[in-house]
Amino acid sequence: MAAGSVLSIDDLVDRCQVSRSVIREVLRVLASMGLIESRRRVGIMIQPAKAWKVFDPQVIRWRLASDARMAQMRSITELRTAIEPHAAWLAAERIGDDEASELVGVAAKLWAAGKAGDDARFLVLDIDFHRRVLVASGNEMFEELQLIVAEVLAGRHHYHLMPHYPDEEALQLHTDVAHAIQRRDGERARRAMVGIMEQGFAEMRSMWERAAEPGGA
Repeated sequence: MAAGSVLSIDDLVDRCQVSRSVIREVLRVLASMGLIESRRRVGIMIQPAKAWKVFDPQVIRWRLASDARMAQMRSITELRTAIEPHAAWLAAERIGDDEASELVGVAAKLWAAGKAGDDARFLVLDIDFHRRVLVASGNEMFEELQLIVAEVLAGRHHYHLMPHYPDEEALQLHTDVAHAIQRRDGERARRAMVGIMEQGFAEMRSMWERAAEPGGA
């Protein structure tokens, strides 16, 4: 439905053939995401995309499943590039010894899964790796980004927007981040994470360019 469209609960009950209580609960959830707004004497108004809660994981998932997929990938890649390198720098300062050892272990498993072409295991480990770095930053606002990162990594996997065998440089950079954090070398960790972001951004840019070509996906 187009932004600005107006509906009523009665319309939705008739269209969806469910109870009013179910419709109200769904509308409550959609309103919390900024997708709709209920106005007295007007009805339920569909909101433009600029009003959506863009950090909501469900909104991200929907956008990845839509024609806005590449735009969503671009936005999140740019966000990650701004945040994750500094999170790695902070993690080198604040992470505990046990957590640092675990991060190195995850990086090693990630390398092995990538080399084996085990896509499913690689995805789980990649999400876990970036989650651990964000958590280890000690910044609760950075930590909240782990859900967004998980959604975009899962989206790249689901929509076949990443190579079956990850780039060897990317695998090495994950290892470099983990070892630099373990050695408390914040600047080296930051630079390696910048490398991960740049490598991922370059992959995505080629996809955006192909998508923009006539007949592109």
